[in-house]
Amino acid sequence: MFCSAIECKPIDPWTTSASGSFALGWGRYDESVDQSNLQWQSKAVLLLVLPAVAVDAVFEARWWSAQATSVAIWTLGLSALLGLFAWTARSATSGAAFTGAAITASLMFSTTMTFPYEPWRTGLTPVLAVLILTSISTGLGRRHKEHLGTAESRRGRKAAQVAANLGAAALVSSGIAQSWQINQSWLRLPTLAPSAVFTAGLAALCEAAADTVSSELGQLFDTRPRMITTLRVAKAGTDGAISLGGTMAGVGAASVVALVGSAALRGDPVVFYVSWVGGVFGLLFDSVLGATLERRGWLNNDAVNFLSTLSAAAFALAALPFLAQTKMLH
Repeated sequence: MFCSAIECKPIDPWTTSASGSFALGWGRYDESVDQSNLQWQSKAVLLLVLPAVAVDAVFEARWWSAQATSVAIWTLGLSALLGLFAWTARSATSGAAFTGAAITASLMFSTTMTFPYEPWRTGLTPVLAVLILTSISTGLGRRHKEHLGTAESRRGRKAAQVAANLGAAALVSSGIAQSWQINQSWLRLPTLAPSAVFTAGLAALCEAAADTVSSELGQLFDTRPRMITTLRVAKAGTDGAISLGGTMAGVGAASVVALVGSAALRGDPVVFYVSWVGGVFGLLFDSVLGATLERRGWLNNDAVNFLSTLSAAAFALAALPFLAQTKMLH
């Protein structure tokens, strides 16, 4: 979330890939496509995410301050500390650090459901899992990546990049989103644990981790990726080109975040399976968007990343009732 990030290079949970579609280890941004005229999409993502999560964090902080002051103190304190670390480490601009802190606070508040309060049993834990996975994958084979020109940028990440990668998770986990889920009859199943309302947000985080890890490790596993739409061998750096090694790495990363997140939120096997499957779906959707709309210059990297994490959350919500009733999960 704070130490690794990319623009046209490796991403972390607070950043985005320059092509936005590096999922499944498909290389790097196709520089033949000029996306300078699509910067409005990055601004749109930021305007959609930041005001919503900031307002949510403020109202949640006010409510928790009156109900349980320790929750507000721990949540705001840890979120601010992580944002400050990102800024001082120069992995994020001041705006990106603020955006990341607001998103983290919103996630922590919305996933607080166990008492006595334990900060590690909130959305903070899966976010940190994403951070660790992306940091490790970004550091591996750095010399090789520098030779390819795909190594992590030394510049700080921008606020829009942070919003594109973590924003969807916070939005679908907000109080409004939870209320909507509770009021849907098709989601009110006796077999579901209370933590099931966080499944969509966890799926979005799974996709964010999978996207970064797959792109980072995919460069090391396979130098001859194939287009996801045609299966033809493609040049490294082509949007939509995937590799088997990168794909497996991304699937593994999604499973780790799903496991850590479901355990922290005290979810049942349904929460784990659905968030994992949702993350993998988002990973594939990211690749398809990169091979089609992004390569044609219709979407930029931030839009692709945001839509991919959002698709993971949507898939998780759609799959939740079905998987909750399958005998293999009970």
